[in-house]
Parts: sequence; structure tokens; C-alpha cells
Amino acid sequence: MTKPGSQEPAIRIVMMPRDTNPMGTIFGGIVLSHIDVAGALEARKHSEKMLVTVAMHEVKFIAPVFVGDLVSFYTETLKIGTTSVTVRVTVEARRGQAPHETVRVTQAEVVYVAIESPGHAVPL
Repeated sequence: MTKPGSQEPAIRIVMMPRDTNPMGTIFGGIVLSHIDVAGALEARKHSEKMLVTVAMHEVKFIAPVFVGDLVSFYTETLKIGTTSVTVRVTVEARRGQAPHETVRVTQAEVVYVAIESPGHAVPL
């Protein structure tokens, strides 16, 4: 189990042409989807219960993602509550084109709640 305050890579994905918008950059929704998956992997370390996403706090895209970029999603458990887990997901892209720099793309805090049935939160 990861201790609160430590960050580790959850997933890494090379962005493909099918993920682009008409501007030639990666759709923000693709990145959001991967943030949710990465955060859920981290939250899952804290409970065997079914977890659902209830909030994704302020996602600001500060750099674009391009086809061929290797995008890494780092996770960190911020808070473990009675029924919820809050995870920070930090997204970085290693450029596929020279000079292959790494840039911060965005960061989000995602809250997952343990449930037994829809609308019924249970202790973790």
C-alpha cells in the first residue's frame, strides 16, 4: 500500500493519431480518461470495495500533448476518509520529437467513494 504523500507512476501511454482533435493535439477528454484510470488504480490500493469517481477537481491544461508523446500519469494518495480516497494525479509528457524534453501537462485531485449499490456509500 502506498503511504499518503508519496508519488509513483501508475500508467504510461504513447499517444496515437486516433486520439487527436482537428488542431492536431491530443483531445483533453483522452487525458481526462487516463487520469481517472490512473487515480482509480491508486485508490484501489486502499479498498477492495467497488469505487466510483465522485469528483475531479480543477483540471487546467498547461501544455499540449502531441502524437508520439510518452505520457506518464503519476499518482499520490492525499487523503483516506471513512468512505472516500482522494488521489492526486500528475501528468507529464516526454516529447516524441527531439529534443525529447519532459513537460508538465496537468494535475488533478480525484475523489473516489466506496459503494455497495448506486448512491450508497460504505466504509472503505
